[in-house]
Amino acid sequence: MTEEIHVITKRSTGFRSRCIGTSDHSHKANDVMLNYNHLRYFWAVAKEGHLTRAAERLNVSQSALSAQIRKLEEQLGHALFERRGRGLVLSSAGQVAMAYCDTIFAHGEALQRRLKDGGQDSQPVLRVGAISTLSRNFQLSLLRPLLADQSHRVVIRSGSIAELLAALEAHVIDMVLVNQVPLRDSATRWTARVLDQQPVSLIGTPRRVAGRSDYAELLTSEPLLLPSGDSGHRNDIDLIAERLPSPLNIAAEVDDMAMLRLLAREDAGLAVLPPIVVHDELASGQLVEACQLPGIVEEFSVITMKERFAHPALDALLKT
Repeated sequence: MTEEIHVITKRSTGFRSRCIGTSDHSHKANDVMLNYNHLRYFWAVAKEGHLTRAAERLNVSQSALSAQIRKLEEQLGHALFERRGRGLVLSSAGQVAMAYCDTIFAHGEALQRRLKDGGQDSQPVLRVGAISTLSRNFQLSLLRPLLADQSHRVVIRSGSIAELLAALEAHVIDMVLVNQVPLRDSATRWTARVLDQQPVSLIGTPRRVAGRSDYAELLTSEPLLLPSGDSGHRNDIDLIAERLPSPLNIAAEVDDMAMLRLLAREDAGLAVLPPIVVHDELASGQLVEACQLPGIVEEFSVITMKERFAHPALDALLKT
């Protein structure tokens, strides 16, 4: 690059300065903690795409900035930038570092907001993760008080349990809503609590149910719409099926509650699900609850981190 990066190296006779390119990987990473300022300088250069503009923005000399970037590169053991014309672009290692920096500085700003004024955010945002199979009606009933008083802005993110737990542990979200708590051990950094339990029922159109309420007869005589094997209560359904005289007629296995609800409304079969999932359809009479399946419930739980400074909205929201 034309904007050379200068590094100070120590010799027995004193110090000397030499110029090296960003593609030089001859120095091993130092076994010391990362310098927050080095990351901030790297972040600024990456945002600007130009060393001179970043130096002006940071109010430091270009030579000082280039030296700090080179120290970070030496410590990480990778070049972070490549020269493209008159500008700088991130190398593959730089792209990885940039993703971490975005998270680090976002967390730094969140930390300042969280701890100032006695741990209260000036404009608090509650970030909620919910597994994609979770009932939308349950999510709404839980969050409705917070949405009604408008004291917080709510951000809702859906995903797999692995994705959401990773986001929770990285403090990208504040809580995760699930219908099956993952296995945990003494090293687990999060904790879970049950918020509600719902019976699991056979639900269908009035025409299909036709006033019947015997679960064994319904399970063996009608096409069934079942939750997938990832559901917390699917194993209990299979145990009931083992005791029946005839096999189940499974029309569909679905891992999305919204899709299961739609199939029930389309009269594709009898759906096995908690009534809260189809609350509106039951109220309107579009669907009816034939019967509850004995001994089967779905638990709705929340997972939060074990930390001293919990989100200010969590206690009120989760109070039972």
